[in-house]
Amino acid sequence: MPNIQKLAERVGRRLQERRLLLVTTESCTGGGVAQAITEIAGSSAWFECGFVTYSNESKMNLLQVPDTLLARHGAVSKETATAMCQGALANSKATVALSTTGIAGPDGGTPGKPVGLVCFGWVRGDQVRVDQVIFSGDRHAVREQSVAHALQGLLDFLDTTQ
Repeated sequence: MPNIQKLAERVGRRLQERRLLLVTTESCTGGGVAQAITEIAGSSAWFECGFVTYSNESKMNLLQVPDTLLARHGAVSKETATAMCQGALANSKATVALSTTGIAGPDGGTPGKPVGLVCFGWVRGDQVRVDQVIFSGDRHAVREQSVAHALQGLLDFLDTTQ
């Protein structure tokens, strides 16, 4: 697995080069992405803020994720990951957003959405990328892999957007 600190440093350099400001919105990672980012000295130059929206109610109240979207697709879905990013951008001064929402375990999985399933979103303007991965391991491993994937996904997203 990639070193999370090195990924966060690369994210910071890329955001500074592009003069972009990041907002994170996390559910299953519980602020782990924001923590990795703020471990980097000088991150205030490229990191606006982070939302930890663990409950559906907080997703609706803080990010304006529609209750109908949550009812239709569930909290763990690509649609919710996208809506979380859009809500984070609307409620901050950031120019790019990333989101994580998933089932870290050990409980909470279903046949259609197993433990380890995490959905990710990255949004900049009208450009949207979503991904979903099923990670293995215990709760800590799923969360750690999710943080690394969110950061690597952001780097890849920034490389392909204008």
